[in-house]
Amino acid sequence: MTVRPMRPDDLAAVAAIQQAQPMAARWNPADYLALEAYVAEIEATVAGFLAVQPLAPGEAEILNLAVDPALVRRGIGRALLAALPPRELYLEVRESNAPARAFYRALGFVESGRRRAYYSQPAEDAVLMRRPAPPTR
Repeated sequence: MTVRPMRPDDLAAVAAIQQAQPMAARWNPADYLALEAYVAEIEATVAGFLAVQPLAPGEAEILNLAVDPALVRRGIGRALLAALPPRELYLEVRESNAPARAFYRALGFVESGRRRAYYSQPAEDAVLMRRPAPPTR
């Protein structure tokens, strides 16, 4: 598996992965190119992607992380997050998305708050999560 910056020729594969995820955020994939965005490739095929928005020095928000449903539980999401420079990370996730919440907890994220009725279709709270930056040596 290779993790690399997202390119314009990845957008069709990114759109397909996003569409296949029922709980994934529905962004216009072309918008990811203006952000810090990565793809994970397996045998020259995009297997997952990650888009983050830098907020301030040492901080960023995860806007979307999705993996091809046929390839989940193979370390792709972990590899994408491991490719990020070390910094404090924030995200929000649907309250009902227990698998994502467990995934992030396993990677050191903690729940830090809620946004009531943040999501629509269906209306649902967002669980806010954060992971501190690793200590500097």
